[in-house]
Amino acid sequence: MTTGTIDAAAAGSWRLGDLTVNRIGLGAMRLTTNADGGPSDRQRAIAVLRRAVELGVNHVDTAAFYFSSLRSANELINTALSPYPEDLVIVTKVGPGKDPSGGWLPMARPDQLRGQVEENLRQLGRDHLDVVNLRVYGPEPLTEHFGALAELRDAGLIRHLGVSAIRPQQLAEAQAVAPVVCVQNSYGLGYRAGQDELVRECAAQGIAFVPFFSLATSGREAGASGAEHDEVRAVAAAHGVTPAQVRLAWTLHQGPNVLAIPGTGNPDHVAQNVAAGALRLSPTDLARLDALHRAG
Repeated sequence: MTTGTIDAAAAGSWRLGDLTVNRIGLGAMRLTTNADGGPSDRQRAIAVLRRAVELGVNHVDTAAFYFSSLRSANELINTALSPYPEDLVIVTKVGPGKDPSGGWLPMARPDQLRGQVEENLRQLGRDHLDVVNLRVYGPEPLTEHFGALAELRDAGLIRHLGVSAIRPQQLAEAQAVAPVVCVQNSYGLGYRAGQDELVRECAAQGIAFVPFFSLATSGREAGASGAEHDEVRAVAAAHGVTPAQVRLAWTLHQGPNVLAIPGTGNPDHVAQNVAAGALRLSPTDLARLDALHRAG
């Protein structure tokens, strides 16, 4: 991988409705907490956000329920980036919630979603949200919940809608209510290969597929385990990059509609993640990694 100017635009772009974003973005969940579970360093988290934007990131994923004992992702985003760049797209999600102590609350009722949307607006300091994903838990019909968000879109509080953590059949349920610009599901190299068909279905419909946990995979909120497969290490060594960069590049190679939103609390890792958008894997690399993915 050649070195040079690091720019998120090197990964290419995709449209979320009428909003164009670079395909390598930033997830805000890891801004609030250190690896040991303690609150993050505030200035370091702010530096991560500003560094990402300096490197061309214009897609930030967040949620009002991304908070720790002393940190709120939305507040950090507001402090670091407001007044917001004109091309910055902030994507948030509703459905789940937490009480003030951080304990998870039951899935919000449809009539409670407006309050969640307004909480994101207050924290971010905005009068509308660019994209709101309905985060789904379980196979239950989502029509009423998505319909409530569609009403908020019609009222001007939301520009575009997406869905998160869905089963494949739930995409059609949502599409029957209102246009869907993105699907955000957990997915990565060797992790949840059953999602491959949904990735292709989204591409056929012009819908962005936005995987989360693409680096942490089965580590989920706890983060990556630190262990890595020999095949990933071999490809990384051949290109002179890190295994995490190979994983991000593989993710982006899954289709032009796939957007990556790796999260980090380290400004140096932001640059590495963005640089992965310029990594071009060879057919041989992809064959090796695809075999690993299917085996996973």
